[in-house]
Amino acid sequence: MTCTLCTGACEEADLAPLLSPDLAWLWQPLAAAADRRGDESLTSGPAVTVTVPTEPAQCAAAAGLIDGCPLQPGQSRRINLPHLTAALSARGPRLTPGAVAAHACNRRLAANARHRAQQTIATDRIRTHLESTTAELPHHVRELVGPETVFTRMRTLGWVTRLLNAPDPTQLLEQALKVAAQLPPPGRRIDRRLMVPGNPHALDAGPLPALVLALSGSSGTPTRSAWARLGVDCDDLLGGLIITGITPRGWHIPSGATYTLPPRELASIDWQPPDRPGLWVFVTENPSILAAACNRSLAGDSLVTPRMICTAGTPSQRECNAVAALSDAGWNVAVRADFDQAGLAHVRALLNAAPAAIPWRMSTTDYLATVPEGTDTLHLQDEDASWDERLVPTMRKHSVPAYEEDLLPALLTDIGAGAPDSPSCVKHVVPVDAEVSRRC
Repeated sequence: MTCTLCTGACEEADLAPLLSPDLAWLWQPLAAAADRRGDESLTSGPAVTVTVPTEPAQCAAAAGLIDGCPLQPGQSRRINLPHLTAALSARGPRLTPGAVAAHACNRRLAANARHRAQQTIATDRIRTHLESTTAELPHHVRELVGPETVFTRMRTLGWVTRLLNAPDPTQLLEQALKVAAQLPPPGRRIDRRLMVPGNPHALDAGPLPALVLALSGSSGTPTRSAWARLGVDCDDLLGGLIITGITPRGWHIPSGATYTLPPRELASIDWQPPDRPGLWVFVTENPSILAAACNRSLAGDSLVTPRMICTAGTPSQRECNAVAALSDAGWNVAVRADFDQAGLAHVRALLNAAPAAIPWRMSTTDYLATVPEGTDTLHLQDEDASWDERLVPTMRKHSVPAYEEDLLPALLTDIGAGAPDSPSCVKHVVPVDAEVSRRC
């Protein structure tokens, strides 16, 4: 059986004379040097300095082990490791200074260095697995994960360490990558409960869902919002559309109140029609836009009470259909989102569901109004903005997304007046009622 202290270097060796208590002064500093250097054997390398003891018996015990002039009590001596290794061979053919020091101290040496080496090997294994597996993910998922940068992000977030400390790092990583592979492309949705076959609650909590969000660059935000950003629905009771200024038929909502219709209520939505022709409903992606419009209305800085819907991220098909139902009820609908890949997909999904709706301040001119300059890589296709053929090439050229908040003053002006007014919308605007007649 291999020795656990020196991995077998003591085999066929006579250690008893070397482990005398009178030689502890020699082996202890050698053990400390082995720990510092991460070298269990200590057969070579810089000499190790020791202090010769004052007791004659202790000095005599080292006879033949330390080369050079006789030992003087209290002096410092530099131990030549190759010479000591050669001297120890007389007691065992495979003995090393480190092996004897380990037996003398009754512990294996260089534990920290050995642990670091093992961690390095395991970390490299995780890196290789990540880079190879993420390169095989669907295209839209690779853009989220970033095969070239995913390991750096995971290490920065502390997930490499968490994986190394997991009971089965490989299994956890494999599970997370399988879940990530099912993330839907922009504009589509998936039920979170269906992403781990046979276990509808696997992504409710714990390391697996946290790792999936970290892989996709969605950690650091509230969990439900993070999943929503990825197009994943958690249930049909939470989430949905945030609304002000319009109500389902038969509902009584206080004037100016903001409320949320969960997905379950949107399944068979029947909107209250406008009380006169030509009224507009504005659909936005970010809650901050709706909040700013409501605050402006409360302050009396708006001509009309806001009529708005906020999707709070990627709209589900049910939410898109609910927006389309507004047109069926007689409302004019204007839709918009951020100027990025996901935002363009949101607008496409809404326009596909509601062909009568118009894009609202989503033109090239509106994008350029944000003065965008950056170094991001926008992975866009020419057909991502069918309503404006110049928009995608312009966004690629400037290499930076633009967000709804960048256009907040103009958006609030439109909302406050009750009708959209931008280069991307003017040609679509139909006659509106007297409250906004000055814009027609």
